[in-house]
Amino acid sequence: MKSHVNTIIVALAVIIAAAFIGRSYAKRGKANESISVTGLGEESFTSDLIVWKASFSTSGADLKQASSDLKMKRDKIKKYLTNKGVKENEIVFNSVNIQKLYSNTYDNYGNVQSSFFNGYSLSQTVRVESKDVNKIEAISREITELINQDIELESFAPDYYYTKLAELKIKMIENATKDAKLRAEKIAENSGSDLGSLKKADMGVIQITAQNSAEDYSWGGSFNTSSKMKTATITIHLEFNVD
Repeated sequence: MKSHVNTIIVALAVIIAAAFIGRSYAKRGKANESISVTGLGEESFTSDLIVWKASFSTSGADLKQASSDLKMKRDKIKKYLTNKGVKENEIVFNSVNIQKLYSNTYDNYGNVQSSFFNGYSLSQTVRVESKDVNKIEAISREITELINQDIELESFAPDYYYTKLAELKIKMIENATKDAKLRAEKIAENSGSDLGSLKKADMGVIQITAQNSAEDYSWGGSFNTSSKMKTATITIHLEFNVD
């Protein structure tokens, strides 16, 4: 009789232990369940800062005379820009670049036989930075009017920037986070679960591309400066526990 009682006690102990172990595994498995989602934040905007550059040059046998000619061109360019409404503090002339000019004679094998000094070539770049984007954009297209003053300018395409990018980025992160959480809630709802606490959050790089373009994203982040109208995007990766 005593032997049967001991056997029953051992059997009950095994059953109870198995129940506890089973419940422990079930809880551990449930705790490991999670939902990973990616949210997108996107904003389109118009650049509020423009940077435009142009270069001009002159040449001559005498350095002093060439320098005087370059200054005359520089003064005409500055007057032209200020007459167009550009502020003086928005105009910057970079340092003068000086090159010596030579003419060479060659033999039948292409080797230099002799070299003669021909004078100097002087060049300079003008840079305009302004928040009046439309005005500077128009001037960059009309600058060929200076040809009538015997000034040849090589005008470069303007670069466009946005000075409130930091504030815009915060708004995009907020929108991307909301988007990710909404996706996670829908997944949990459709699977009959409840969304738990946040386990992990990662932010992608900001991508700034031309508006309505097929411009590719870059692994390190794109930063378009050639378009006035831009679209910025950012992704947020969130991982939630499931209750």
